[in-house]
Amino acid sequence: MTELLFIRHGETDWNRRQCFQGQLDVPLNANGLEQARRLGERLKAEPHDALFSSDLSRAQQTAAPVAAAWRLQPVLVPGLREQRFGEWEGLDFPTIQARFAGLWPLWLEQDADFAVPGGESLHQFHTRVLAAVKDLAGQHPGQRLAVVTHGGVLDMLWRTANGVSLTGLRQCAIPNTGLNRLRWAGGSLVVDRWADDDHLHDAP
Repeated sequence: MTELLFIRHGETDWNRRQCFQGQLDVPLNANGLEQARRLGERLKAEPHDALFSSDLSRAQQTAAPVAAAWRLQPVLVPGLREQRFGEWEGLDFPTIQARFAGLWPLWLEQDADFAVPGGESLHQFHTRVLAAVKDLAGQHPGQRLAVVTHGGVLDMLWRTANGVSLTGLRQCAIPNTGLNRLRWAGGSLVVDRWADDDHLHDAP
């Protein structure tokens, strides 16, 4: 068994503006940096055997306070990047609805085989994410791993662990810098605790 602590990156301005970030390299905003600081304080007394991060800067910035607290160098894992949204990356919802009027209704259906132009379908995304997680678990049996990643990645893991179809709207909360505790056991993902962001609600 491998223990897996998955963490969503802190807030970005594009999160607030409801822009498709995808694999564009968007930094944390001031609130996101504060969330990351609080995350580091929360996890200071809970060191893990290894720390991994998506190679996008919003994930690396979130991992930095944790890395400092644990005195670990984060290992970057490109396979744990956000879903690729192709031509929609950098655009907000109203702009996409205007420019891609014929595709927007298909997006809203959240069919697992639908991909925006130049992007990944949910099936392709899920395959990439699960391959990366299986690889980490296989290389670190019996260890405790922490991984800073993205909302879409966490959605894929939640669906996998709960046996939920890839098609359809997201059914779980995924707060910025939330802690999601899972186990890789017998080739399967098990959720122990999800969406724990108590560190954002405590006094600073």
